[in-house]
Amino acid sequence: MDAKEFRREVASRSVPLEELVERLLGRLEWLEKRVGTLEAENTRLKERLAQYEPLQGENAVSDETRDVNYSTAAEEKRRRRKRRKKSSGRRPTAIKFEQATVVEDLRPKGVPKDCQRLLRKRVVWRLRDHKAVLVGYRVFGAPGVAEPRIPAVLPRGEYGLEIVVVLAFLVYVIRMSQDKACYLLRFFCDLPISRSQVDSLLSQLGRHWDGEFQVLCDLLVRAAVVYMDETGWKIGKMGCSLWAFATDAERVFLFGCRKDAATLDAILPPDMFQGIGVSDDAAVYSNRFRKAQKCWAHLLRKAIQLVLLYPRHSRYQRFLDELLLIFRDAKRAAADGRLGEKGRSRRVNELEGQLCGLCNPLARDPGPTAAPHQRDFYNLVNELLKLAIAEELFTFVHHPEVEPTNNISERNLRDPALDRDAGRTNKTAAGARRRSVIVSVMESLHADLASFTLAAVVKEIVAWSTAGISRFQVKLNQLLQTEREQEAQLVAIESG
Repeated sequence: MDAKEFRREVASRSVPLEELVERLLGRLEWLEKRVGTLEAENTRLKERLAQYEPLQGENAVSDETRDVNYSTAAEEKRRRRKRRKKSSGRRPTAIKFEQATVVEDLRPKGVPKDCQRLLRKRVVWRLRDHKAVLVGYRVFGAPGVAEPRIPAVLPRGEYGLEIVVVLAFLVYVIRMSQDKACYLLRFFCDLPISRSQVDSLLSQLGRHWDGEFQVLCDLLVRAAVVYMDETGWKIGKMGCSLWAFATDAERVFLFGCRKDAATLDAILPPDMFQGIGVSDDAAVYSNRFRKAQKCWAHLLRKAIQLVLLYPRHSRYQRFLDELLLIFRDAKRAAADGRLGEKGRSRRVNELEGQLCGLCNPLARDPGPTAAPHQRDFYNLVNELLKLAIAEELFTFVHHPEVEPTNNISERNLRDPALDRDAGRTNKTAAGARRRSVIVSVMESLHADLASFTLAAVVKEIVAWSTAGISRFQVKLNQLLQTEREQEAQLVAIESG
């Protein structure tokens, strides 16, 4: 019984006064027991809190102060404050040099030894015969002579470039966690390395290769054919996209970008890219390239899906059969080396006529009353007609070097998509940028090198530092030189 109910019954006098008094006494007894229970519980809680911070009075700690002072984060902060850091965590070079199992001297060439002096000592972990070895380098120099560099080591690094490349391969190509990469190197190579060191080394490599990433983007702009595709990605909890671009020898990945025209324009500027763009029929690619090839695999999948989900609708099967015949005829025409430019144009006109003959009788507006499968079918028919009119379905017949699908980009996205589904995306924009740089360079080497092995990759990267230029920059310089020569010829023709 609450207070309002008691007053209401007293005013109405519907219940005898003796019964109301009994109810009131029963309620009073229950409240006394409840107060006693709560006071005992309050006493127990104060005794537990007293071991952390003794109370100065009965009301010394308010509810607001208690929430702050007795949180888990506050307790950890108090404990950290009590600890005193005994050392910076970095061992002096002299101590590390004494632990080196191999000592090597680096001397400038062409200078007598008596004219040289010891400049510094460095200790670097190297992989020798697949085992980790701590190598101590003594660097000698002479006045007026360039200091010899430690081979295959990042600036101020304490790990050989071969170890950094192995880590990049394990984390970003094999898609192994940093903890597992540490465990693998400790198990197979006896290399003591922590996760924080792996993260630092990958950050150094990302900064070191940032220039190569820009060169790959420049090569992409000047490519004759670019295959592209995109999928979802995340940075922390923010949804974004992953875009993959591919040529015969280059790969560019953009982790954590936006799927919009601005991103596409930054990678393939409309005023500079004059090649053929191979993509699906997403809106961001519409009327975007001078020449385009839409992916036949995406279109055929839609027709196949209708056949599998609705086998009783025979017209879906007939439509798929006719569409496959047209596609196979187009592939035979593209592979026919006897056809010249006029012959290929004639075959494209015939193929477009066959496709329009198949789709025109079926083309209509599905309308709001159409069933979902009917709407999908009519949308597919209308899409095929639109692409045929835009001349974006049989570009691969005109240009046999072009693939009729963008499967190369889809394959490049397959493994990152598995990482996304497993929640192994990037936590920060800086991590997404680092991943973009390292994956782009590693996958480009995979596509361009005849043998993609650790020895071949390390040899290639060491050659970059020795020559002062990478294979990607060499290729870009050749393309720029060709462009300058062509411009000079045009100027000479116009002036002549």
